[in-house]
Amino acid sequence: MAKKKSIFVCQNCGYDSPKWMGKCPECEKWNTMVEELDLAKMGSKENTRERGVYSRPKSLAEITFTGDTRYPTRNEEFDRVLGGGIVPGGMILLGGDPGIGKSTLLLQTTEALGNQGYKILYISGEESEQQLKMRGERMHVKSENISFLSEINIPYLLTIILEERPDIVIIDSIQTMYSPDITSAPGSVSQIRENTGALMQLAKKDNISMVLVGHVTKDGAIAGPRVLEHMVDTVLYFEGEKYHAYRVLRGVKNRFGSTNEIGIFEMTENGLESVANPSEMMLDSRPKNTCGSVVVPCIEGTRPLLIELQGLVSATGFGNPRRMATGMDYNRMVLLMAIMEKRLGIQMQSVDAYINVVGGIKVDEPALDLGVIAVLYSSLRDFQIPGDLMILGEVGLTGEVRNIQHIEKRLIEGKKLGFKRCIIPKGNQKGLKVAGMEVFPVDNIRSALDILL
Repeated sequence: MAKKKSIFVCQNCGYDSPKWMGKCPECEKWNTMVEELDLAKMGSKENTRERGVYSRPKSLAEITFTGDTRYPTRNEEFDRVLGGGIVPGGMILLGGDPGIGKSTLLLQTTEALGNQGYKILYISGEESEQQLKMRGERMHVKSENISFLSEINIPYLLTIILEERPDIVIIDSIQTMYSPDITSAPGSVSQIRENTGALMQLAKKDNISMVLVGHVTKDGAIAGPRVLEHMVDTVLYFEGEKYHAYRVLRGVKNRFGSTNEIGIFEMTENGLESVANPSEMMLDSRPKNTCGSVVVPCIEGTRPLLIELQGLVSATGFGNPRRMATGMDYNRMVLLMAIMEKRLGIQMQSVDAYINVVGGIKVDEPALDLGVIAVLYSSLRDFQIPGDLMILGEVGLTGEVRNIQHIEKRLIEGKKLGFKRCIIPKGNQKGLKVAGMEVFPVDNIRSALDILL
């Protein structure tokens, strides 16, 4: 019998060492090294990944392909993020804060898939069968094609999956799954890595789609080693404040679709509902005739989205002024304020500045730059930006306004919601034709602010 050897594994990044260390040299976190068995030096009987039958190599001519078949979820926003539906044999990792609505979304999805005739196995390691029944009745889950199981033992679950042969397996959550071949506790790096590997082998070999729910850390990242996100095909994050009605589903990795798409949902008494017109939702409660507010047309994937950008500038009461950015990159906001101070001669060192993207949306697009400068200047000089005017453009370090993409698509979306004017980069004016929309081309931030004044 081979002697069992142990190593120390960082529970944050997965770095391993033969000796214990107080600080992980890879991620520089303290007290994260935990002793675990070294599976690489153990026999094949103790290694979960080495169980099963290996496939033989095939040429491309021998591999059969029936086309891009998917399981449509009948949820327009969910299908948009997935790229059209769930791919057979694919693995999806869904993360989000506690109480954000992950289980609600999956239960609604299972009901829609079950009504289409697909066989689904819902495995929960956090709730009993009675709790699953209570939540299923509350969500009106009635399809006979859905089976529920409360279990955490991975070898037993693999046997059940092979016996039941479902089309889709949902595991809530991967951090609760446990394999007795691994001595570490559930949720450790070794457990998550080995259990996900065993599920992935089964999914690819038997063409079974799997959806894994993942816990998140305080920083909002999925708990466990980063290798977990590399193993799966699709990584989705469910974002939003649990005390607000709107949720955003964002894809950060997708081997079968775009990673730029987002899905917007509204939490109601009957569960999550897709938002058909997110631009109208974002501007629903927009204040009228107030300083420091402007609408910026952004692009999320292939869809234009109008967002309200708010800015507030006030005199600081301390030696160091405060800066706060919600919904956009803080460093980008500080950079734009430095451009204002250098190119416009505005002293920003004695004022506090705040930027807020309304609706809980996070925007990283450069087209937001000119709108940020406009709302800060509006609040500082106490003047109103016209309610029918949109502003967009990327700003360079010399104060120039640079071109952006999909300008016509943005303006058409603004026209649908009643906007009549827009400040755009001068380079985007060529060949632009949007009936009923008056444009003001600018090449620098000073000329843009002159139009507002």
